[in-house]
Amino acid sequence: MDTFSSKDMAMKAQKKILSHMASKSMVQALIDDTSSDILDELYRVSKGYTGSRAEAQNVGKDLIKVAVKLSVLYRHNRFSVEELSLAQDFKKKLRQVAMTAISFYEVDFTFDKNVMSEILTACRDLLLKLVDKHLTPKSHGRINHVFSHYSNPELLASLYSPNGPFSSNLTKICTGLNKLLEDDKL
Repeated sequence: MDTFSSKDMAMKAQKKILSHMASKSMVQALIDDTSSDILDELYRVSKGYTGSRAEAQNVGKDLIKVAVKLSVLYRHNRFSVEELSLAQDFKKKLRQVAMTAISFYEVDFTFDKNVMSEILTACRDLLLKLVDKHLTPKSHGRINHVFSHYSNPELLASLYSPNGPFSSNLTKICTGLNKLLEDDKL
């Protein structure tokens, strides 16, 4: 039996169109200034760490595409009750990532790359469970790409290195994360 749903088609079209528009101007149109600033700093860290502008852009685009697709799925009420529970767990884990990142930044000599990497990996696993039935394997690959990049213990060690090359980036990232937490946007 062939079923057609204009809502399903509209959602698929939105996901497809928005995933192709993952540019800086599109990000600024879809997210607030604080989040945009954090993404800019994450890009700079990626570019500095990898030495590759293309790799940093790919990670950034993948992050944006996944965020946009999640937003579309949520707006179109595509998550079941169980998946909404997973979404809440994911949001809590994301808050934990932010608070841990800030804590490691604010309290000298507390940074542990393995702890941070494990929290990010747990966050990735929750997200993959959440979108399992909704996104393509290509999108799952994007999620893995983003999280494996930012949970890399060596990248994290470079980011948190006192007086390291990314100390000003870390300051800006943590300032932005603090603002998102204070405004209850994260």
